[in-house]
Amino acid sequence: MSVPSPLRPKNFREQIYFRNLRARVDGKAKVEFGLTQIRGIGPRFAQAIVKIAKINPELRIGAISEKDLNRIEEIILNPIENGIPYWMVNRKKDLRTGEDLHVIGNKLEITIKQDIDRMKKIKSYKGIRHQLHLKVRGQRTKSTGRHGLVIGVMRRKLVKKKIK
Repeated sequence: MSVPSPLRPKNFREQIYFRNLRARVDGKAKVEFGLTQIRGIGPRFAQAIVKIAKINPELRIGAISEKDLNRIEEIILNPIENGIPYWMVNRKKDLRTGEDLHVIGNKLEITIKQDIDRMKKIKSYKGIRHQLHLKVRGQRTKSTGRHGLVIGVMRRKLVKKKIK
């Protein structure tokens, strides 16, 4: 008779699906790294979730009980009420509500798109840079970030040869 390994107990799941978050996570990953597979959760936020949920970070996410998974989901949905500091959330003082929120998944993509559209509409510096498809955060543009057709010296020489 074989003894089940502590990493893969009998109830081990290859994939975990968080219904409320609409996210699928690989069950073979450790808890902190598995949580970073959810869009909007980074390594530091995942560490904070694991610490507050009082889960062993060495466990695989597929080996965690259903009760602990529900606790993790609750912390992700309401981080500030569950003890995560307000400065760790990704949306401080939301423009519409004025609250500190943590946006995840598809809602994060929609929120970013709305923010960019608002900047374009009010014609802020960042909005204009977005409209022109240029770098927004002060990077250099003389030598990098080029796109479109390459028209250089070699091309002109080829064009002249074809005309003759």
